[in-house]
Amino acid sequence: MSEKISAPPDLMEKIVSLCKRRGFIFPSSEIYGGFAAVYDYGPLGVELANNIKAAWWKAMVRHRDDIVGLDSAIFTSPRVWEASGHVGGFSDPLAECKSCHARLRVDHLLEDIGVTADEKMSEDEINELFAAHMKDVTCPKCGKSNFSAAKKFNLLVKSNLGNFAGDWEKEPVYLRGETCQGIYINFPNVLNATRKRVPFGIAQIGKAFRNEITARQFVFRTREFEQMEMQYFTAPDQEMVEYEKLRAARWQYYLDIGLKEENLKWHKHENLVFYAKEAYDIEYNFPFGFKELEGVHARGNYDLTQHSKFSGQELLYTDPVSGEKYLPHIIESSVGVGRTVLAVLTDAYTEEIVDDEPRVVLRFPYKLAPIKVAVLPLSKKEELSVPARALAQKLREADLAVDYDETQSIGKRYRRQDEIGTPFCVTVDFDTLEDNAVTIRDRDSMEQVRVPMATLIEEIQKRLL
Repeated sequence: MSEKISAPPDLMEKIVSLCKRRGFIFPSSEIYGGFAAVYDYGPLGVELANNIKAAWWKAMVRHRDDIVGLDSAIFTSPRVWEASGHVGGFSDPLAECKSCHARLRVDHLLEDIGVTADEKMSEDEINELFAAHMKDVTCPKCGKSNFSAAKKFNLLVKSNLGNFAGDWEKEPVYLRGETCQGIYINFPNVLNATRKRVPFGIAQIGKAFRNEITARQFVFRTREFEQMEMQYFTAPDQEMVEYEKLRAARWQYYLDIGLKEENLKWHKHENLVFYAKEAYDIEYNFPFGFKELEGVHARGNYDLTQHSKFSGQELLYTDPVSGEKYLPHIIESSVGVGRTVLAVLTDAYTEEIVDDEPRVVLRFPYKLAPIKVAVLPLSKKEELSVPARALAQKLREADLAVDYDETQSIGKRYRRQDEIGTPFCVTVDFDTLEDNAVTIRDRDSMEQVRVPMATLIEEIQKRLL
């Protein structure tokens, strides 16, 4: 019998520790003392992230005939970021603690005391709000309340790519701050190449970079991250109809990949940017509370208008039936891979007591689990290890992610697999040599059943559905 333990108060610390210990996520450049707010995905983490990306791509592209894929370049013309408004307005409010000299985001300091600083606020407005609540704000590093005035800090990461004259500070190239701009500037190319008709969408998974002042909360907010975005181009009068369809589809997606509905909620943006018609976030209940997991926004035709203006190229769409010409309106879905990984880890993490012993188990949905099957010979002796290794290879050739483990007691090996979320353990024992059967152990119920080796793959695939 097992008894589930309620979520521990130090859940975040436990997840971070497990991720490093078991090879999900490592601090980047750790042997050099680390590199703040950048992380490396280990052997299990890359499998989990790839499974998440595959699930998103299947739902967003493979299962629809109105959305196609794209992989645009990380580097673009600097004019792209001038058109998008990032060069002039993509910034966060920065203040310095005068006591310990820590640089901090003012909107985060205010958020910690329950005060919202809207991203559209000017520097003066931010400082006015900051001053009004200064007595309640303390530095998270030293605990004192002694801050400089806030200044806007641009988040674009500059590069000297292609600038051989050395004057790159005056004429910089940028690493992209978001992936969607690559979609917008490829709108005419995709339209001509695919002959799609509006409404249709373009989906992309790719890296983006932001010079975050105080990146925090593990992989929730990092300086290098991966986005899964889809931009959907609609007729102006159909924008909100398609927007509601997208909202419904995106909510259902998280239920389909196995997140608990009680850990999800909608958050409506009250203060919209001037060109937006509506904006909602899907929030997830992370260990530090409900925060944005995905943004679903109705953006109007601002993006294509800006790129048409700055490039001098006409981006109008001509309706093949009516002959009407217009700039399509855009609705978008944007979610971070890292945030989804953290949400899936949080949802899966379970502590329980089994036969008076503690057990940590990651109850990943089967489709997301990094390892699907572990093959565990009862002994390291060749008479068991040889057929066990052959069985592991056969499972790999059936496109199942397999771990082979023959060290320590079978009980300790089960616990190791539980902690990394492996749905099934297959034990090869001495009876296998006589009856050509193996034992399958289920991660969640811990029940064990004997099945013939000849039907093992079918049995596992049936259970993975």
